[in-house]
Amino acid sequence: MASYSTNDFRSGLKVMLDGDPCAVLDNEYVKPGKGQAFNRVKLRNLKTGRVWERTFKSGESLEAADVMDIDMEYLYTDGEFWHFMLTDGSFEQHAADEKAVGETIKWLKEQDIYTVTLYNGEPLNVSPPNFVELEVTETDPGLKGNTAEGGSKPATLTTGAVVKVPLFVNIGDKLKVDTRTGEYVSRA
Repeated sequence: MASYSTNDFRSGLKVMLDGDPCAVLDNEYVKPGKGQAFNRVKLRNLKTGRVWERTFKSGESLEAADVMDIDMEYLYTDGEFWHFMLTDGSFEQHAADEKAVGETIKWLKEQDIYTVTLYNGEPLNVSPPNFVELEVTETDPGLKGNTAEGGSKPATLTTGAVVKVPLFVNIGDKLKVDTRTGEYVSRA
């Protein structure tokens, strides 16, 4: 198993710490006037999402985490698990639990591609693409003459997500939504 010394610590690096996979968020090298240099590292536990700071003596090393980010196609949910399939032609499927899916649940659309973080073959996290296209299932009727500058109203999408949209958007319209902010971008 590979290991990384404190000199290799970079933002986004995945390491094992206290038996759990963690991602390095920030690394600060500190060389005090007297004494040994050290690294002040901010880490996020990939299983629990907890963020904390820890210091390591310069030259210490940590084991690399066996974590992979893979593009997978969302298939369906059986109510307890959300099923994803590899897009490399192997048709291998993985079932993610509610904790792994998290906030992404409101952007899940069948046959779309999502980034799934796997740890020992188990999904740890599911990330949506930056933009998704979803259909409006419920909103107030649009009024003639309204433009993009005219104001906004809430609209419910096929996945259950609610976004603010311009007044001219109607039921059945396909919208492009930014999943990072949850904001309407345009009609698709």
